[in-house]
Amino acid sequence: MRRKSIADLSLDVCAYTFLLLMAASTLLPFANVLSKSISEEWAVVSGKVGIFPVGFQLHTMEYVVTSAQFIRSFMVSVGITVVGTLISILLTAVTAYPLSKRHLPGISFIMVLFVFTMMFNGGIIPNYLLMRNLNLINSLWSLILPAMISVFNLLVIKSYYESLPEALEDSAKMDGAKTYTILFRIILPLSGPVLATIGLFYAVYFWNDFFNPMLYISDASLKPLQLYLRDIVMDADSSSALNKSVDDLMNVSPEGVRAATVIASTIPILLVYPFLQKYFIKGVLIGSVKG
Repeated sequence: MRRKSIADLSLDVCAYTFLLLMAASTLLPFANVLSKSISEEWAVVSGKVGIFPVGFQLHTMEYVVTSAQFIRSFMVSVGITVVGTLISILLTAVTAYPLSKRHLPGISFIMVLFVFTMMFNGGIIPNYLLMRNLNLINSLWSLILPAMISVFNLLVIKSYYESLPEALEDSAKMDGAKTYTILFRIILPLSGPVLATIGLFYAVYFWNDFFNPMLYISDASLKPLQLYLRDIVMDADSSSALNKSVDDLMNVSPEGVRAATVIASTIPILLVYPFLQKYFIKGVLIGSVKG
């Protein structure tokens, strides 16, 4: 095994140092919020909480997760994420299949139309007027329908389809398989890694989206978790957002409530990622190693 030169070692040290600094810049704010959510209230109020918690208590977290509005918003977000992700994966995968067939007439023009939507859109006001004319204001479908197909995700799946051997489809056609049979019984089962990757992209989007709910949702019973979190962060008086009594509010601080709400809304998506990590890495790299 060849020993690394001083120049190579210096480059490795610089690279690892840079990566550690980037990791620290990402993790330190999260550590600060986590520490505030579990630190003693006096320490949070006095501003003594930094990277590490001061004392330990779970009263603030319990206070947040037992809120009726939090539970309702959490269930709304779960529903939007599950339904939206499943529909988006199916439609994106089905749409990408014909676009991967370069021999189809007019396919280049159709691709231009799809790519055009990545660079230009109607804007906030036309989108709002469209949702209103479709009677989708204060409807959860207003948060799912506009995001059902992401052109970026579509291009990722399209590239994966193009990397599959054409002999797979040719042999299936010789056996009498129709187009839908080939897609659903051959292509999609082989596309597990890339579909898991795209599914993670969609799930993160639907879970974290707060801008569209802010535009289209005013009914408190339909507010997703991220919109509820925004209300907590923006509201100086947490009692009005949490609908808690004054006696309960005396045991927690608004800053601690905000931090606990951020952590409670972040944990679910963090728990999902480890189960999809191996598929995520494989799905991202597979298009670059097949050709």
